[in-house]
Amino acid sequence: MTITEDAPPITEAIAAQGVARSFGDVRAVEDATLSVRKGEVTALIGPNGCGKTTLMLMLAGLLRPHAGQIRVAGADPRTDAAAVRAAIGWMPDQLGSWDNLTCLQTLTLMGEAYRIPKGTARERGMALLERVHLGEFAHRPARVLSRGQKQRLSLARALVHDPQVLLLDEPANGLDPRSRVELRILVRQFAAEGRAVLVSSHVLAELDEMVDEAVFMSKGRTLGEQAAAMVADARLKYRIDAIQPAALHAALTAGGVDFEPTPTGAVTRIADEPNAAQALAWLIRQGIEVHRFGPVGSALEQTYMAMNEERR
Repeated sequence: MTITEDAPPITEAIAAQGVARSFGDVRAVEDATLSVRKGEVTALIGPNGCGKTTLMLMLAGLLRPHAGQIRVAGADPRTDAAAVRAAIGWMPDQLGSWDNLTCLQTLTLMGEAYRIPKGTARERGMALLERVHLGEFAHRPARVLSRGQKQRLSLARALVHDPQVLLLDEPANGLDPRSRVELRILVRQFAAEGRAVLVSSHVLAELDEMVDEAVFMSKGRTLGEQAAAMVADARLKYRIDAIQPAALHAALTAGGVDFEPTPTGAVTRIADEPNAAQALAWLIRQGIEVHRFGPVGSALEQTYMAMNEERR
């Protein structure tokens, strides 16, 4: 395999085209293509062993691709690794902490590793600890932190040099519900400040509320337009439950609405939220007693399950 030398101009914060990486006879990533724009959160979704972490490591410049093109903040990790390292904040799935260092010492040390003057690194570290709701732990050793607090410290470590790009590998892994909500809010805030965020996770319901775009992987390949179409289709599905399902079925049939009957009501497609509001109002005018009306569930989760069924 060879790496193409002539790459087209790339405007995205992260862009990968036809990326591949093998370990001996094992093709961990066979054909991965994705892009992440500034100010957006993009999910990287796939089953264990599909190549997500290997792809993230290549984007971070920690593994060299055997084929394809990668640009991060306009830089090629193969030829300008220093520029890529300066541009990204990397939060791996498993990131140990220095248990005997305080949280502030940890961030100050990380800042100095990026050649930030110690005083500036300390100020920035304190500001980040406040930002991730760890200010009260600034002068306490990392060993006293819970799993969720250590994840937030890891996120602060990834941000200490003010990167343009964040790579987050399973950031919600092992977190309790409250910590997941806090993490989701933080990630959205960091994207709103203009950063590009790529997040790999199995917590699909959380991702649905966090991300702007999604990239699906299976057996080392990204799935592109097919998966995007499936996500869009899943987001159109609404579930309607009624006190009298038969009356609901009759009203939908009389109104010329295509639907799938269920024991408690129906599933139908609705173009968007304004149309959904109109549909609910129409049902009420028809005298239908609706006790549940809303999206069927996580669009990402529905797509993920449907793709797995197709590949069995």
